[in-house]
Amino acid sequence: MHRFWEKVIKPIIIAAQPQSIVEIGSLTGLNTFKLLDYCQQTGARCTVIDPAPQFDTELLQDYYGENFQMLRELSLEAMPKLDAYDMILVDGDHNWYTVYHELKQVERMARETGVFPIVLLHDVDWPYGRRDMYYYPESIPQEYRQPNAKQGMLPGNAGLLPLGGFNGSVSNAVLEHGERNGVLTAVEDFLRETAFDLTWHELHACNGLGILMPADAPALRMLPYILSTSGM
Repeated sequence: MHRFWEKVIKPIIIAAQPQSIVEIGSLTGLNTFKLLDYCQQTGARCTVIDPAPQFDTELLQDYYGENFQMLRELSLEAMPKLDAYDMILVDGDHNWYTVYHELKQVERMARETGVFPIVLLHDVDWPYGRRDMYYYPESIPQEYRQPNAKQGMLPGNAGLLPLGGFNGSVSNAVLEHGERNGVLTAVEDFLRETAFDLTWHELHACNGLGILMPADAPALRMLPYILSTSGM
């Protein structure tokens, strides 16, 4: 998601001025560090959820202090414990079950506070817009888990490749498309059900970025300009 920082995420943050940010999935921290710099400068707070972050979390805690909170848990275990937040960036386990239920957790929080946060979701385009990926297949209930294998993918090929291809080191759904399969499918299913008045925006660069905003969000006025001038 860090590839969207300068042209999309940072301008949205400037427009929205969130005081509490949640990041699901931090990997090496390239996006996390940028979020924390914003929080340090503005007095905001960033809660990072990742069961296996690939950076020194203790060093970050020492440097950023109260602006930083690290939760080494799966997102669906950690989210019910969170206080209210203004923005959430979702870039964790890229599968229907996880993303759909992450959005339901966001909705639960919004019902309690009366305000739906800005939601940024990575990987709404190929390869995981319409295909599940599992970091921890056993964490997904069997009835929601697509048949999967550690094999790579190729654009335009609905199956998996016996050798080579993209991202064959993780468990990918054997077939692309179909019900309850993929990040974008999870977003669409959530939007069909929610009672909140939300707007949906999508960028197709860098595996896709989806943006959910309440229809009355002040930052929404700036979003068309941000997206049209991003060059992405």
